[in-house]
Amino acid sequence: MTKLMHRAVSMLVGMVGGLLAGAIFKRAWQLAAGEDEAPKATDASRGWHEILIAAALQGAIFATVRAAVDRLAAAGTHSLTGTWPGEGGAGKDRKKAEKA
Repeated sequence: MTKLMHRAVSMLVGMVGGLLAGAIFKRAWQLAAGEDEAPKATDASRGWHEILIAAALQGAIFATVRAAVDRLAAAGTHSLTGTWPGEGGAGKDRKKAEKA
């Protein structure tokens, strides 16, 4: 039951996180390059350096937002169920029990 709830919450929060990451990247690119749109990889008028910088920035932002969203979903599941979802969940609960 906990896994099912965690998956549902993760999917919902993941979609919101994707939208958030896209908005953050768009704003970051506007500040960095002074342009509204990041270059597409197939744009012949753009150089390699600009394409790769945009891709690296986008990847870093999406990875950071995804990690934050995944952690938030796991923490939310833990606070609702008392069980940490995912890898090492039993260890986290066991350490908490040992401290108590």
